[in-house]
Amino acid sequence: MRIRLITTITLLLLSCNFTYGQKKFKVEVKETGTWRDIYCLIDEQGKVIRQLDTSKYYVSFNNDQYAYFAVFGKKGSSGWTAIDANENELFKVYNTSFGEPSPDYLIENKIRIVDVNENIGFANNKGEIIIKPQFKIATSFHKGKAIIGQTCKKVPWDAHAKESDCHHYSIICEKHGYINEKGDLLKIGNYSFDMIMKEIDWKMPDE
Repeated sequence: MRIRLITTITLLLLSCNFTYGQKKFKVEVKETGTWRDIYCLIDEQGKVIRQLDTSKYYVSFNNDQYAYFAVFGKKGSSGWTAIDANENELFKVYNTSFGEPSPDYLIENKIRIVDVNENIGFANNKGEIIIKPQFKIATSFHKGKAIIGQTCKKVPWDAHAKESDCHHYSIICEKHGYINEKGDLLKIGNYSFDMIMKEIDWKMPDE
């Protein structure tokens, strides 16, 4: 009976911690008049959940809306980091423009994420990884479908530059196809991006 009681309490505590981590919050930026801003995570009651250590973060890419995660540039870490209300790191966010700071954002309740090998996957609006990173290229979703590419290589914009020298480049793939919202590969082959785009009537965000 004692073991069962301890187990029940432990499960309740874990449940509370998980629920709290899934709370919606927004980021409040306080300017200090210096190069360092103060970032606070605010719950839906307007209370401060926590103040972030500004020695860890250098920029915030968030609007003034409540969400289950926030995207930051984190010092000593490449790319963009998504955190929850408890400041747990959830995943790395895909950068949409090569050579420029432009983290992805939620489209159809999904955001592109990346792993250490720059493979692309997706997380949902609650910060849960729903399609693990596995694609070399992947568009955002439009009407439940996203275009993906396989057998890809980076091509620097400067014809005389090495890949390691150039921060601006295009990714050229030999094969293209598309997936559904579960990550199922519905089609792949020696098709161009434009061919797949026309087939599924895919459009850029805000078109």
